[in-house]
Amino acid sequence: MIPITTYRDKKVAVFGLGRTGLSAVRALVAGGASVLVWDDDPNRRSDAGKLGATTAPPTAEAWQGIAALVLSPGVPLTHPQPHPVVGLADSLGAEILGDVELFARGRPAATGVAGAALAAITGTNGKSTTTSLLAHILSASGREVEAGANLGRPVLDFEVLGEAGVYVLELSSYQIDLTTGLRPDVVALLNITPDHLDRHGGMDGYIAAKRRLLDMAGPGATLVIGVDDGYSARIAQDMAAKGCEVLEVSVLRELAAGIFVKDGQLFRSGTATPIADLNGIETLRGAHNWQNAAVAFALAEVLGLTPSQIIPGLSSYPGLPHRMEVVARHAGVLFVNDSKATNAEAAAHALAAYDNIFWIVGGIAKQGGIDSLAPHYSRIARAFLIGEAADAFAQTLNGVVDHEMSGDLDTAVQAAHDAAVASGGVVLLSPACASFDQFASFEARGDRFRELARHIVQGENGNPRRVAGGAL
Repeated sequence: MIPITTYRDKKVAVFGLGRTGLSAVRALVAGGASVLVWDDDPNRRSDAGKLGATTAPPTAEAWQGIAALVLSPGVPLTHPQPHPVVGLADSLGAEILGDVELFARGRPAATGVAGAALAAITGTNGKSTTTSLLAHILSASGREVEAGANLGRPVLDFEVLGEAGVYVLELSSYQIDLTTGLRPDVVALLNITPDHLDRHGGMDGYIAAKRRLLDMAGPGATLVIGVDDGYSARIAQDMAAKGCEVLEVSVLRELAAGIFVKDGQLFRSGTATPIADLNGIETLRGAHNWQNAAVAFALAEVLGLTPSQIIPGLSSYPGLPHRMEVVARHAGVLFVNDSKATNAEAAAHALAAYDNIFWIVGGIAKQGGIDSLAPHYSRIARAFLIGEAADAFAQTLNGVVDHEMSGDLDTAVQAAHDAAVASGGVVLLSPACASFDQFASFEARGDRFRELARHIVQGENGNPRRVAGGAL
């Protein structure tokens, strides 16, 4: 934990007591602040009380004298309209910030040395993979690493690192909105596509939020920017025009200056010999993962690693759970858990990465369904439809993709495996849907898929197999 001493002997309110909120409570209490908390969930309020905080409803009387409000990233700051606690904090003259800003203020005092390096990663897609991949590369090379923020552990739960260490932060636009003084040593902007527009008042506001992280970079920082979309390419041009050190990355074209991917190989501009080969790395399949790998490679170099130190980390990267996660393989059949693909855009990445796919799809459909996936239908040998969306998806696929109504995941996994055995292929769970009709979360759905796949493989190896439709 990184104690926050900035507010020693002062009152601070923490609103929203999820993982980051409780982490902020711990860090502020450890630093000597008087912490007031509120969450609609009484169990969370109780958890905060056990950490030394005082429950106080958000009223002018109860919060009188607070120096700051630590706001959960999930609470609207400006759009579609500010949450009432934002107006309350303003009326009380309290600054509003998030846990990442607390980390920024606590980091120099906590390290007690020149300071560990700080890498910050944002973008619409690929943030988590790039963050975890960079952390894996650094750790495999022997560097001390703490990684998290939007991914995994809250930043204030990090261990204090010395000057040889590296903090790797994945940051959402919501977190950036609550941060002003991070000063990262290297920043990555992967890409920008429309997302969270209601929370930012439109596309311009969303782009501005992403750009603010680049504007926060410390003196001499390097900005690694993916330039395969127009928004990010313009930001790269603007930042270079301001005199910033910009390193461009592309997977769609060769670059005059930067790092690019061609046919799955990583090149540095001006050289004919690839510096890394991404082909054959199962956890980094597809152009979207090639971008993640290229950005992670660039970041690792800026942080002092050589290609010979980086490449083993690329090759040994285990991948993220539920994101094109290879969970089992046997007799020519590969089982891939892509449960995190809760909409068609996300599912497209997995469908583009494989051939001869036995596709498990369905759940609670998002707007637009799976119509946008038509360009990938030729890769699908057969679809197995589950959940609420099964009937609607069957209508979409009629006459286009061979499919069957499986109903539930257990039935679909068994049927997909049995169909895939004859020709070999990929049993792919990439549902393009939310999970809540049959599972508590996409994680629970993916965990069940993993369990089913591994049990089937064990059965094929001579152990007892599941009876179709029965419990494990």
